[in-house]
Amino acid sequence: MAHYRLLGDVPPKRHTQHRRPDGGLYYEELMGEEGFSSDSSLLYHRNIPSAIVEAAPWELPDLRLLTNHPLRPRHLRLHNLFPGEEWKRHDPVTGRRLVLGNADVRISYVVAGEPSPLYRNALGDELVYIESGEATVETVFGALPARAGDYVILPRATTHRWVPAGGAALHAYCVEANSHIIPARRYLSRFGQLLEHAPFCERDLHGPTEPLLADGSDIEVLVKHRGPDGIVGTRFVYPHHPFDVVGWDGCLYPYTFNIADFEPITGRVHQPPPAHQVFEGVNFVVCNFVPRKVDYHPLSIPVPYYHSNVDSDEVMFYCGGDYEARKGSGIGQGSVSLHPGGHSHGPQPGAYERSIGVEFFDELAVMVDTFRPLGLGEASRACEDPGYAWTWSG
Repeated sequence: MAHYRLLGDVPPKRHTQHRRPDGGLYYEELMGEEGFSSDSSLLYHRNIPSAIVEAAPWELPDLRLLTNHPLRPRHLRLHNLFPGEEWKRHDPVTGRRLVLGNADVRISYVVAGEPSPLYRNALGDELVYIESGEATVETVFGALPARAGDYVILPRATTHRWVPAGGAALHAYCVEANSHIIPARRYLSRFGQLLEHAPFCERDLHGPTEPLLADGSDIEVLVKHRGPDGIVGTRFVYPHHPFDVVGWDGCLYPYTFNIADFEPITGRVHQPPPAHQVFEGVNFVVCNFVPRKVDYHPLSIPVPYYHSNVDSDEVMFYCGGDYEARKGSGIGQGSVSLHPGGHSHGPQPGAYERSIGVEFFDELAVMVDTFRPLGLGEASRACEDPGYAWTWSG
């Protein structure tokens, strides 16, 4: 994120001595992307940030993926994954269940009530959409309040933990990339500013407001990282708490963006999916479908035309409102639809005709389009509606 911020106590010149009140030195850490040739931030620690006293394996949950074969569209009911009060014993990191994934991105879902361990994803950036509930995301950069409708964007290797608020369930839809996640490039100037035609601006992005200092010894941090044959986990123990940063500055940091601040792009006829885009990573994009006035040509058909995803798999997470095009399919709040490349899809029978003359859609959905096929995680196999593929034919 190329929007400069400065928090806390930093020296006037980078890579120079920065001393404590007692005369000792703070320890400077450069956190940078793409071999230090892209965005970065400088953090100033009270203790040596690389000091560890123990390393042990962290056994990750089931991350196996099955091919979507035979090829068919699928409907997944994510709310069925955490029945009753099971959520009370889960946290937003270790409680995640893998829904879909490929070599570029993994989509998980969790309902949680417990604080998470300290955690760092060294594979790529994370984008977590809060379906409902509230939490504080404590990070090495400072704390972020997160509420329903927020995207929480966490840069690769950011040490953090989730603290759900108020004893209520936190429903979170988690997109883990093997790359960086940035605003859609076509909305950015060549210097990185969000342009006038962008459906959101820097005022809508909320980063930490002050450093978060914590004390402690023998602090565990769970790290997800690359192995020669896939994803592995390590449990580090640090002699001092990682939240010891007295100040930082730069263009790389976690932030939130609320879906209600996305200003929809509309037209006289139906707009294609890229009009709804908000973020992108390598080989995938993220789009919002928000409440909006719809097509105003006198002969318009407001619901989507039937379309084939020639180059991508389309994953739609239905998280609010009343999705007009899906009536009669069984899809509702907490549903995910997977429409794979190679299969034409569109509105359910009758929706095409019913939409004529409609002026407003009250719908809320998060879409992830991937440019390589998605495999089915254990969670998708546990919550699938087996009749969905046949709903167009009755």
